[in-house]
Amino acid sequence: MISVYVSLESVPQAEQRRHAHGLLTECLAAAGAEYAFEKTPLVLGEQGKPSLAERPDIFYNLSHAVGVCACFADADECGIDCECVREYRPRVAQRVFSADELAALEAAAEGERDMLFFRIWTLKEAFVKAIGAGIGYPMNTISFAFSGDEISANADGWRFAQFIINETAVVSVCTKAEIWQQLKRIETHNKRLILNIECNAK
Repeated sequence: MISVYVSLESVPQAEQRRHAHGLLTECLAAAGAEYAFEKTPLVLGEQGKPSLAERPDIFYNLSHAVGVCACFADADECGIDCECVREYRPRVAQRVFSADELAALEAAAEGERDMLFFRIWTLKEAFVKAIGAGIGYPMNTISFAFSGDEISANADGWRFAQFIINETAVVSVCTKAEIWQQLKRIETHNKRLILNIECNAK
């Protein structure tokens, strides 16, 4: 089982980073690792992805945006991204979406396009963060599609899960673990959540 830690607390922009790292401290403690913001020794990958210098057996990833932050720890490289849904920018979609994703966005009802954009966007970001790539990665080469609650992607060896919380925030996870590639919708009044992803039986 993979536990994803999420905070929906509203904090001033200047405090968002520290708040997110406080959530990461809780997450890594549950995984058996000590972590303190700006104190724990880190190792940076070629593109700047951090890892724990003293616990190379534990991988983690962290994401924060206005109104939401999320993180999780795993036994291998992993990625996570989160966003609150807002009006999307068509020019961004044109630049980073595949032809199939653009077609799906165009075919969606007008009232559903913002959500669909951020579902795809956060999956792309989670994947790029998992592989440790920089901002120059050609994001239009990775393509996602949805069939009911299932997520499919042209990313061999990687699996994805996604949470839509209160129909306002999207959290996407990329992992090498054998999980179901799926979507979960959650309604909650809680500001702190631990969302569990079940791993497939081997």
